Amino acid sequence: MPNDKSVYIAISSDILHQGHLNVIAAGAELGEVTVGLLTDRAIATYKRPPILDWESRRGLVASMRNVARVVAQDTLSYATNLRELKPDYVVHGDDWTTGVQAIVRAEVIELLAEYGGELVEVPATVGLSGSELERALRPLINTTELRRGKLRRLLGLKPYLRAMEASNGLSALIVENVKATDPKQFEVREYDAMWVSSLCDSTFKGKPDIELVDLTSRLRTIDEIMEVSTKPIIVDGDTGGREEHFGYTVRTLERTGVSAVIIEDKTGLKQNSLFGTDAVQTLDDPVEFANKINAGKQSQSTRDFMIIARLESLIAGAGIDDALARAKTYLAAGADGIMIHSKHSDGEEIREFMRQFREFSAECPVVLVPTTYNQFYEDELADWGANIIIHANHLLRSAYPAMLNTAQRILDAGRSKEVDDEIMSIKDVLRLIPE
Repeated sequence: MPNDKSVYIAISSDILHQGHLNVIAAGAELGEVTVGLLTDRAIATYKRPPILDWESRRGLVASMRNVARVVAQDTLSYATNLRELKPDYVVHGDDWTTGVQAIVRAEVIELLAEYGGELVEVPATVGLSGSELERALRPLINTTELRRGKLRRLLGLKPYLRAMEASNGLSALIVENVKATDPKQFEVREYDAMWVSSLCDSTFKGKPDIELVDLTSRLRTIDEIMEVSTKPIIVDGDTGGREEHFGYTVRTLERTGVSAVIIEDKTGLKQNSLFGTDAVQTLDDPVEFANKINAGKQSQSTRDFMIIARLESLIAGAGIDDALARAKTYLAAGADGIMIHSKHSDGEEIREFMRQFREFSAECPVVLVPTTYNQFYEDELADWGANIIIHANHLLRSAYPAMLNTAQRILDAGRSKEVDDEIMSIKDVLRLIPE
């Protein structure tokens, strides 16, 4: 090993394979190897969080004979560490020329040019893919216990989480796999969690959203989603039912691997909140609702599961002061977070609630559902203090118009040829679901 040369190698995976060993060995031939081990928070910006925490991964990498030292790399960008360490070489596999990795590669080349460093790319190991290894190990890393705890863990790793409605296995596959690259932020955007909505579950079954679909039927939907996905699940629990029953619901959801349930502080026959005061919206007594929350917390078996209290004060026209008072009562009863809902399109009462709420509770997770005020970007809502942002029913609302249009056009034309350009081919359908 040439002692007068320094080498920097970044590693993010917690599944080390022969490809990583080959890169480290190639680096050791050039000089003393420093591994920049991406932190849990950095990894979470572009793929699943590692199973092992940073300290455990650091110990593993530091024990390798070709590694001189391990330092933390806090972002996907190498900039901070390269400017501080100024290594003679950066060594990487040659398989980072697409997607967000291509953006990172381009930056590394620019940074090395600042002081005369060199990029050395090692040929990728043939027949070995980290993504394929992860796919093969998915059953082992997607146990009920690990999945249930993901939501709490992600809340600690990311500035905010985005969740999307999933109402069946097919929509769950979409939420699981869709991604968007943000080159400015060196991150890959994806949905962090799935929202199992009672409105969407009911609507897909052709039933009204009045708590008519029972828990057994809801659990079948959750099981379909669980079977084809890995992301944490947040369940819309409506009012939670009777206090005496809620504890059983919590234990059932917890045992299934659900991460959180959100229940709303209304009573009587449920009317969807977006009807607002146009429908009868009867708020529950805050002490009675707090007792229900407490009963749920007392019944759960693990610390992972979350019960989030949904405040309906703004929906019912009771105002911000009532919402704040209820929030304090529910948190005192053990609620793990709160969700504040509004049907007003300007978002101002949500913004003002968040301002006042954060004055007395800086850490409590807050959920926003910007269905009616969706002109605001997620980053803006996070600046208000949101921790989880739920896009609650958009897959349902996009699916129905598309299906209705197809059915009508076939009926109008007397054949299906006219819709060929708007629908998937049958071959694509067959390839959609992995065997």
